[in-house]
Order: sequence, then C-alpha cells, then structure tokens
Amino acid sequence: MAAVVGTPDLRRSAVFAIETLAVALSYYAAGRLGLMRELVVEGAVFTPIWPPTGVAVACLLIFGLRSWAGIAFGALLVILSLTSLHFAVIGNLVGNTAAPVCAYLMLRKVGFRNDLARLRDGLALVFLGALIAMLLSSTVGVGLLVLTDRLDAHSFWPVWSAWWVGDAMGVLIVTPVLLVLHRVRRPLRLSRWKEASGMALIACVLVPLATQSPVSLLFLVYPLLIWAALRFQLAGSMLCALFTSVMATIAATDAGGPFERLTRVEVMIKLQAFNGTMALTALLLSAVITEQHNTRRSVERACQELVEVLEHLTAEDAPPGRPAKDAED
Repeated sequence: MAAVVGTPDLRRSAVFAIETLAVALSYYAAGRLGLMRELVVEGAVFTPIWPPTGVAVACLLIFGLRSWAGIAFGALLVILSLTSLHFAVIGNLVGNTAAPVCAYLMLRKVGFRNDLARLRDGLALVFLGALIAMLLSSTVGVGLLVLTDRLDAHSFWPVWSAWWVGDAMGVLIVTPVLLVLHRVRRPLRLSRWKEASGMALIACVLVPLATQSPVSLLFLVYPLLIWAALRFQLAGSMLCALFTSVMATIAATDAGGPFERLTRVEVMIKLQAFNGTMALTALLLSAVITEQHNTRRSVERACQELVEVLEHLTAEDAPPGRPAKDAED
C-alpha cells in the first residue's frame, strides 16, 4: 500500500523537478540571448529587450504559480554568470522573480485568457502584465544599485526607465509568441503556407532594409504588421514584431541605420519608442481582429442552429398525409 500511495507522489515530484529545470534553463537561455545586445546609459549597461521576463510570464500563465521556483533558479543562473553573490544581487533576484509573479496574479484576477482572443486580454497584458508589474523589478534593481553606491543618485531615473522599458518589452514581445506556440495544434492549409512563405520572404527583405538604411524607413514595417494581423492574427503579427524588434535592436546597438550619429540616450529613446509602438500595434490589432472573427463565427453558428430549429418545427407542423418535404416547399 505504501508503494502504491508513494508512486503518484513520486511521479508528481519528478514532474515538478523536470518542469522547474526546464523553466530555469529557458529563462537562462533567454537571458544569454538578451545579453548579446546591450546599451549603456549613464554608465549602466542594460538590454533594450529583456526576454527572460517574457519567458517567465508565459511559463506562469501556462504551468501555473508553481513555476516561480524555476524562474528564481533561472534568474540566479543569469546573475551568477555575470557577477558574484552580494546584497544587491539577492535583491535583484527577488525583484526579477516577484515581478512576473505579480503580473501573473493580476492577469488571473481580471480573467485573462491565454489565447489572447479578446481585446481586453491584449489590454490586460499591456498594462498589467508589462507596464505595471515590471515597475517592481526596475524599482528594486535600480534602487539597490543606488543604495549600494554602485550608481549615482542623479542617474536613477534614466537607468530606471531603461530597465523598466526593457523588462516591459520582454513581456510585450516574447510572452505572446510563446503563448501562440504553446497553442499550435494543426498545420496551415497549403494555400495559407504559400501566403505565409510569401510574407516571410517580403519580411526578410523589407525589415533589414527599414532597420539598416541610414534614411529613417522604420515606418515601412507597419503595413507588413497589418497584413500579418489581418491574415494570420496573433501568430503572424507577433512573429513579425519579434523579428523586426530583433533587427532594430541589432541596428541600434551597432549605431547603424536610422540610429546612426545619435547619442546613447537618443538611441535608447528612439529604439524603445519604435519597439513599444510596434508591439502595441501588433498585439492590439490582432486581438481586435481575432475577437471580430470569433464574434462572426458565433453569429454564424447561432444562425445555423436557428435554421435547424425552424426546419424541425416546419417538419412537425406538416399536415397529415403530406410529406415533410412538401411542407418545407
């Protein structure tokens, strides 16, 4: 009996350990990718997009609150790869873990759905999951840098804003992509694959041109985002936004293209403004389109059910001796 009782508990423990390790490794891998591109503001190094926050929020939304242990372990691995443990590092670890957890709790409080099929879900992810929740990690992180004399007090706000926007951009861009990939169940039809391939080819030409040209052509990506949202909803628009954001970040950190001859602060402002407006456009537009499509399908199903009910009632009211088909005619 003890063996029978212990087996499910052992299985649950093994699943939890594997899940925690997978979340931690995903967080660490995302952190290493984010650290490949950095900007310097007021002597502090930061990443324009911090992908681990998006990974953390997505894991919490998919696996539940138990993922916090993997997030904390992954954050610890990222920190240890950069520096040794000290008071400020421990505070950063707490802040980087608490911010995604707060985002998850607030999203669940307002009834957030992972399919992002409603406009309210998109707005909740933007304002609660990204803009509000990430205030915690940036405030704790930069505040501890000031308290430990690792950052001058007059540099608090520039570094804080850069930290906050980087964490928020991770949620806005990475979280929707992971939620979409988690829900993929069936392949596209052949005709859709042809259109998707054509769109990908155009994106591979247009996006590098817009982000690498010394002439400011970043606005060229918006028709592509609209096309992706109209035809492929969240999956198309967010994958396009992710690719564009990566290319824009590369151009900004290399001080090339439209970011050439700008100061570091100007590069940060221009890049974050572009990434933010692009992510908001892709996320909210695709949510509106998906909501409209779902509403139309609901109306069509209701009409079909009404037709079936009317046909059934008409058949029952047919006069004796006459077939139901004649009554329908």
